[in-house]
Amino acid sequence: MKDVLLIAAFALAGALCAALPGAVVLRLVRRRSVAVSLTVVAAVTVTAMLAGTLAVAQAMFLSGHDLWVVTVVVAMAALVSLGTALVLGRWVVARSRALARAARDFGDGGSFSAPDGTATAELAALTRELAATSAKLDASRGRERALEASRRELVAWISHDLRTPLAGLRAMAEALEDGMAADPARYHRQMRTEVERLTAMVTDLFELSRIHAGALTLSPSRMSVYDLVGDALSGADALAREQGVRLVGEGVEAVPVEVDGKEMTRVLANLLVNAIRHTPADGTVAVAARRLDDAVVLSVTDGCGGIPDEDLPRVFDTGWRGSDARTPPGAGLGLAIVRGIVEAHAGSTRVHNVPGGCRFDVTLPAAGRFVLGG
Repeated sequence: MKDVLLIAAFALAGALCAALPGAVVLRLVRRRSVAVSLTVVAAVTVTAMLAGTLAVAQAMFLSGHDLWVVTVVVAMAALVSLGTALVLGRWVVARSRALARAARDFGDGGSFSAPDGTATAELAALTRELAATSAKLDASRGRERALEASRRELVAWISHDLRTPLAGLRAMAEALEDGMAADPARYHRQMRTEVERLTAMVTDLFELSRIHAGALTLSPSRMSVYDLVGDALSGADALAREQGVRLVGEGVEAVPVEVDGKEMTRVLANLLVNAIRHTPADGTVAVAARRLDDAVVLSVTDGCGGIPDEDLPRVFDTGWRGSDARTPPGAGLGLAIVRGIVEAHAGSTRVHNVPGGCRFDVTLPAAGRFVLGG
């Protein structure tokens, strides 16, 4: 046992004599290619083995022939190890460079395409992460492009919708100033109507900006859906009579919800006004509310004749107004405001085509399940 410990001590001492300089060399080349590092590791391993063998041989007084044999064996092992390290290093470097080129193309605005061939587990994991990140960025760029297009449309529509009432106000003001107005009272009434229209547009823009900025503050309280629908129907009754549209509020369950009453009244009012404006005279706009598992679904069904399938995903986008037949007065912000307020209540909005029209669904958490958003 003592001889074994002695041999181990001599072998360790010799190996350390080779390993310490190898560690210094590894530190010096740590910023170089991985192929260089692998070659240094292989060289240090073989040198350490040779140094340990020589130390043991010297201590045990081996014959010169035996020492020569051991040295030749170790030298052959060194050649094989160094060759293997070089081949492995070049392979890893080639894979790393291919991955770097793919990542560079990805960073220049393209999509990530994984290099062909096999790779180490670490490089394969990095490739998968880059591919996942590329997919997320592609989706983000798509949303950004859609948002930018929506903003451009909104600016164009707002500019157009503001120009018309402002031009009218200017013409009427000049007519009154020059004494050319045959009926000043009528001009005053028309000017008031145009100012109210402009005020409504600015109010919608302000509300939408608060929603997009996350500055919409909610004050939820428990109330009945029946009361919410009743208030909304009362507020829209005058417009419905003017348009010759029937309002129906049957099948509304008295389900409790925890919502901001003012904001949810605005949601229902926007949906009802939208439905009334797109329903022909003698048509019907129906409002319903029902309990569905742990949620409450509010529905507004109109007689607009339906929305093209390709437009359904854009109905709640900012500034969307669809075809000319569905273009209402204003900037097309009402449904975008609806979605923003509902999502702030941890709810969701959807639209479906139904026979003769479409149905807008607002899904809200039932009372006790409300999570405040903003």
